[in-house]
Amino acid sequence: MLSLVFGVAAGLARLGADMPAPAAALAGWHAALMICAFFGTVIGLERAVALGGAIAYLGPLASGIGGVALLAGLPLPWVESLFVFASCVLFGGAIAVVRRQSAMFTRTLAVGAGCWLAGNMAWVTSGSVQAAIPWWLAFLVVTIAGERLELTRFLPARREAAPLFRIATATTLGGAVAAWFSSYGLMLFAAGLFGLSLWLLRYDIARHNARQRGLVRYIALCLLSGYVWLAAGALIGLVGGFAPGHPLRDAALHAIALGFVFAMVFGHAPIIFPAIARVKIPYHPVFYLPLALLHVSLVIRVLGGIGGGDALPLLRLGGLANAFALLVFVMTMVGSVLRGRGAGRG
Repeated sequence: MLSLVFGVAAGLARLGADMPAPAAALAGWHAALMICAFFGTVIGLERAVALGGAIAYLGPLASGIGGVALLAGLPLPWVESLFVFASCVLFGGAIAVVRRQSAMFTRTLAVGAGCWLAGNMAWVTSGSVQAAIPWWLAFLVVTIAGERLELTRFLPARREAAPLFRIATATTLGGAVAAWFSSYGLMLFAAGLFGLSLWLLRYDIARHNARQRGLVRYIALCLLSGYVWLAAGALIGLVGGFAPGHPLRDAALHAIALGFVFAMVFGHAPIIFPAIARVKIPYHPVFYLPLALLHVSLVIRVLGGIGGGDALPLLRLGGLANAFALLVFVMTMVGSVLRGRGAGRG
């Protein structure tokens, strides 16, 4: 949570917002705090709970400590080593799962974990966080796609679904590799992400669950809206938006990292947090409030990014509204936990 708070504040500092000095000093580490320290720890904890072994908890422990080390200003090699170790543990655990159950979704989750490791190694070897960004995005997107792939087993089998998924995933990974050698690699990467977005919109069970009610419908709408943002970010990437220094880079990256990834977080939180923290999060229609705020704020941010220098105030406003949406989400979840405890005592 410290990494999330300071990561968001560092992101706002990058937009020129007036932030406290400690957050402003971390502006260059916004991506590392959000992806390695926050999401690396959350995903690592989720896997550790599933695996059940003490060794699996060393991964999220290392990434959590890495985030604290980054916040404390400890030497960068220490931070990098902790994140590399955490990704090695996650990747090793994923390989262990594949050896127990070799299925398309377990192999995809292993590929996603491998992307985090590849991104961390790219950071270490190049000395630049920018070199890791495609791999870190692939880590999040492929991991989420693998988790959703698992649930397609409950739907009627479609012969074309598996080959199309493999093609989209392979294109994404191929683009991340090619980005080392050519700027066109980022466009190939974007094409793969766009393919995954179309696959998820077409074959994910969320299309069916959106017709349900209550929590099931809420989760489905979170997922579907996230897939739309993934497609939007990929389309922006196809016109060069992923390239460092491109005027559309902020829009491309945050359409995916905020619109897609955090829509997944909003949707899965009522399921994952109870499994990790052993708390109840009863559903309430107020869950839609932070989701709506996230999408509206991101539209403002993307419009600001597309508008160029004259639209910088709009971009900054969108970023501040993004942070407010995340704050409302956290408050909503905390309120739901307290309500669940009250109901339990009753």
